[in-house]
Amino acid sequence: MGHSSPTAIRSRTLPRLAVLVALFASAVAVLSLLLASPASAQTTPSPAATPGAGDVSTQYTIGGIIRSDDEPLEGVEVAVEGSGFSEIGTTGADGRWAVSVPGPGAYTATLQVDTLPEGVAPRDPDNVTRDVTIGTTNTVNVLFPTGEGTTATGSIWDTLFSRFIYGLNFGLLLALAAIGISLIFGTTGVNNFAHGEMLTFGAIIFYVFTSLGWNLLLAILITVALSAALGWSQDAVLFKPLRRRGVGLVQVLIVTIGLSIVLRYLYLYFFDGGTRNIDTGITDNVTIGPVTITLTSLISMGVSVVMLAAVAYFLTRTRIGKATRAVSDNASLAAASGINVDRVIRIVWVLAGALTGLSGVLYGLYRGVTWDMGFAILLLLFAAVTLGGLGSAFGALVGSLIIGIITELSTIVIPPDLRYAVALIVLIGVLLFRPQGVLGRKERIG
Repeated sequence: MGHSSPTAIRSRTLPRLAVLVALFASAVAVLSLLLASPASAQTTPSPAATPGAGDVSTQYTIGGIIRSDDEPLEGVEVAVEGSGFSEIGTTGADGRWAVSVPGPGAYTATLQVDTLPEGVAPRDPDNVTRDVTIGTTNTVNVLFPTGEGTTATGSIWDTLFSRFIYGLNFGLLLALAAIGISLIFGTTGVNNFAHGEMLTFGAIIFYVFTSLGWNLLLAILITVALSAALGWSQDAVLFKPLRRRGVGLVQVLIVTIGLSIVLRYLYLYFFDGGTRNIDTGITDNVTIGPVTITLTSLISMGVSVVMLAAVAYFLTRTRIGKATRAVSDNASLAAASGINVDRVIRIVWVLAGALTGLSGVLYGLYRGVTWDMGFAILLLLFAAVTLGGLGSAFGALVGSLIIGIITELSTIVIPPDLRYAVALIVLIGVLLFRPQGVLGRKERIG
């Protein structure tokens, strides 16, 4: 009487598997429809019109982006030469330049120093020529770091203030995604290693909509809604069934790693490996004392602050928010007091998906869109959550701001390419000296 037959077990399991397969197939179909055309559209650097440009396999491009700190430099020239070919690439308002070359081979790209704006110089004045080989890849990006050897007469305090503003902007972007990680961990105990791919999803979907000419506000709203749906589907299709089966946290952690790999390479398959710039039509810069920042970055900072304030209100003033905090503190006690724990967890996944998708939109505006952009900053997100305190949404905010500011300030003394490594040092230091984090509690550990 109390036992189920094998047939009955199969009858319950097969529909679940069918639903899982159907949803996965639907997701792949939607991605293929959305990304099939944009994947071959505007790529950064975008190739110029050349004979045979209709055939992707014959497009060979050398390009890159030139910035001073985080400010794109317009009108800077780069000379590309090789195999009897010579052409000048000029940066646009977004700091990007591109030159289409005739085919595979060895080339040189030389920064024309005299075209740099006044007060800006190459970081290494003796190395302004790069050797470039076009072979198995059609597009090669070339970096010309500037700013370290500037002739500007600003004081060290001006530099510190500039990096602080850039770090504050970056920290606010991280906070939106980090809060999602913290909420999921607080209510389920799961460290979701696929969280970076939720960020990438938001950036890619927003890029697709803007490439189709959609209104920016409408594109953001639809992107956030689809990101929330992605969060809902992950819990409904994958993590809730695992919870009901009593699967351990280590096994679930492995599942999130696998999900991360699957999603990341789906993005690569449909989106390819290039970097794309989101064209918002907003190219103005704003000067705040010694800092010059793009208007887009300033708007994104405002959006981040508003959304973070909304999340704080939700968690502290609404019944669902208070229930979320109760589940995070003690799920068993919350269930005994009449709170529907599964419903709260589902709401947390939806909220985390929406916030992370919005973070992807803003980060895509900030750095451009790539297939692995979320994975590239996953260490920063976990460092921020750990620093603030695992399971604490407000701790994630504090940790994100600290990580964002420290990584930018560190570029004063270390090469900018190494600034993300600072997050690893911070993470190790936190685990050694205060493993519960800034706002965490000791009983959360162990």
